[in-house]
Amino acid sequence: MKNKLVLLFLGCAVLGYAQKKTPKNTVKIKPKSEFVAELMSKMTLDEKLGQLNLPTSGDITTGQANSSNVAKNIAEGKVGGLFNIKSVQKIKEVQKIAVEKSRLKIPLLFGMDVIHGYETTFPIPLGLSCTWDMGLIERSAQIAAKEASADGINWTFSPMVDVSRDPRWGRVSEGSGEDPYLGSQIAKAMVNGYQQHDLSKNNSILACVKHFALYGAPEGGRDYNTVDMSHIRMFNDYFPPYKAAVDAGVGSVMASFNEVDGIPATGNKWLMTDVLRKQWGFKGFVVTDFTGIPEMIEHGMGNLQDVSALAMNAGVEMDMVGEGFLTTLKKSLDEGRVKIETIDNAVKLILEAKYDLGLFQDPYKYCDEKRAKTEIFTTDSRKEARSIAAQSLVLLKNQNQLLPLKKSGTIGLIGPLADAKENMPGTWSVATKMENAVSLLAGIKEVAGAGTKVLYAKGSNLDYDETFETNATMFGKTLHRDSRSKEDLLAEALKVAEQSDVIVAALGESAEMSGESSSRTNLEIPQAQKDLLNALLKTGKPVVLVLFDGRPLVITDEEKTVPAILNAWFAGTEAGYAIADVLFGDVNPSGKLTSTFPRSVGQLPIYYAHKNTGRPLSNSEGKFEKFRSNYIDERNEPLFPFGFGLSYTTFDYSNIKISSDKMNPTGKLKVTVDVTNTGNFDGKETVQLYIRDIVGSVTRPVRELKGFQKITLKKGEKQTVSFDITVEDLKFYNSDLQFVAEPGQFDIFIGGNSTADKKVSFELTK
Repeated sequence: MKNKLVLLFLGCAVLGYAQKKTPKNTVKIKPKSEFVAELMSKMTLDEKLGQLNLPTSGDITTGQANSSNVAKNIAEGKVGGLFNIKSVQKIKEVQKIAVEKSRLKIPLLFGMDVIHGYETTFPIPLGLSCTWDMGLIERSAQIAAKEASADGINWTFSPMVDVSRDPRWGRVSEGSGEDPYLGSQIAKAMVNGYQQHDLSKNNSILACVKHFALYGAPEGGRDYNTVDMSHIRMFNDYFPPYKAAVDAGVGSVMASFNEVDGIPATGNKWLMTDVLRKQWGFKGFVVTDFTGIPEMIEHGMGNLQDVSALAMNAGVEMDMVGEGFLTTLKKSLDEGRVKIETIDNAVKLILEAKYDLGLFQDPYKYCDEKRAKTEIFTTDSRKEARSIAAQSLVLLKNQNQLLPLKKSGTIGLIGPLADAKENMPGTWSVATKMENAVSLLAGIKEVAGAGTKVLYAKGSNLDYDETFETNATMFGKTLHRDSRSKEDLLAEALKVAEQSDVIVAALGESAEMSGESSSRTNLEIPQAQKDLLNALLKTGKPVVLVLFDGRPLVITDEEKTVPAILNAWFAGTEAGYAIADVLFGDVNPSGKLTSTFPRSVGQLPIYYAHKNTGRPLSNSEGKFEKFRSNYIDERNEPLFPFGFGLSYTTFDYSNIKISSDKMNPTGKLKVTVDVTNTGNFDGKETVQLYIRDIVGSVTRPVRELKGFQKITLKKGEKQTVSFDITVEDLKFYNSDLQFVAEPGQFDIFIGGNSTADKKVSFELTK
């Protein structure tokens, strides 16, 4: 007790707050601005620069924090936060160094890539977006925050909101697809889920929207590559989800690797200051991506001192791993290349984030071992993950109602992804315990029940090329490559097929074939698996393709030949159960694509909200026309459009109406449509509304998503769905980058995907 009182006295004497040992006894401290100003007045320049430094934790094991390489810097006040350290025990040890051994006892931030769940893992973000359900998406982030915070984490590098229209880029898996409107809704939902509008809660964490900006549009779809586009495209097509996150109150922003207007984003003052802070009013702090500052050297922006000063003056506050701020800013300050006011503002923003998180009141707020034991990977969270995962799956084809399967007879489950639980969580699942994931084989056996016989054969490896498979199965995402010959593997598969009533082929990408630095030039299923699938089709048995992928694939051949295709993405730790729930009809599929599936990689980039040329194709059959904007060897339209997704039931759209054919700038229109479930199953349908601005001062897309509602209809039920249209739905950035709505004619389309043909029109008057 005596020692605790001494420690309490010392803490109060230096900073005016107590270093408490349990989360229950928080102390009152001064208001934020006053507290931060007082603390900064006590800080040396070295301590200020330390707050701007975000190193990785290295290999710190429990009980060895004090002897780790980073411990010395923490004790000297040279670290503002750490990332990639996991567990209450480890984090508490490291935090103890900061708040008991450093001079000013400033607590650390602890960040992690909590991208689509923590130990309870949800579908990859691209899959999650296909639910089109903002409540479910927000709930997934809330559960992730609950689990991460229970394990000591208080900051996540999520959501990633980069719009991408080129699935060659591997990180399309980590985003929400091609559409700025839908992406904006998801960005808001994710921020609200993580932060819960109140960072003082012990189960909320600081969100970090990334990657600002334009990271999803690299040339050639190659990761980290050059991005070059007009400002009008930036503001209309790529910026909206970032701004939505800022408007939702996101606490931090991560700079992207790519250049913007010829200057790397990490050092781009127009981007970080003029747009983010002055135009959008962002109040939090900006962190670089991993080594983002020193990477500007390779971009050709100067040496480490040059690029560190460039980033600081641009409006970047925290340096992830690069240590350029820590090692060069003092010299740049002496030389007049940066101002102390700029450094002070950066420090202030980081200290304010720590204040908002309650870390000054309780540095061990996120170190409750009881929570770590009771709130992570719980039965309830897994149940929700299973339900959400099932709603992310997209039924692409279902010829002759092959699905749902019956829980009887013999099912042959064949393919390299069939018994691959380590791959089910997908890319960027760093906190997942792979042994807890559920394979498709295990899920089908469980859901089908004792009355169904399930036979399994691998059939093929991921690819004939062993080196390729090694590169595509990193980070513990092994597929346990089979050393048998391709002939032996196929023979075993055909033997299983011969004994089966129906074949479920589990094929596609491995988890790490998409994700960061996993760009592809060939988007087809690997040839080894294509050969296996063709052999299975030749048996004459009905085949269901369960397609695993982290991006839209080119499955033109498969769409022609396979009777049923269920796109499963990578659905998380409960993937096996969720996929089986859909295959057997316990859940009616309701996912809708948020990224266009091309017919050919040569069509890329491809997206629904394109603009017309002066010579658009005049026929709807995709026939080649000379001197028109088309291909000589392929149709223009995609294989599966944005918003597409089938159900086991069918939906009919009728009776579309608009309240008036004119609207003034302060008015509002109501558009209604009747949606009827005309099939034999209860089901969910995402009703989508698109608008086309017929004539503009600049060219406008052929249509843009401006509203959607996910509804539930019982068999035979009809529902009238209504949308309100205001002038805000008609605004866009013109050539002067003014956000305006221009008077004129507009068409409204409503339906089940972006090719919807039910139409009404109106005029916006002056």
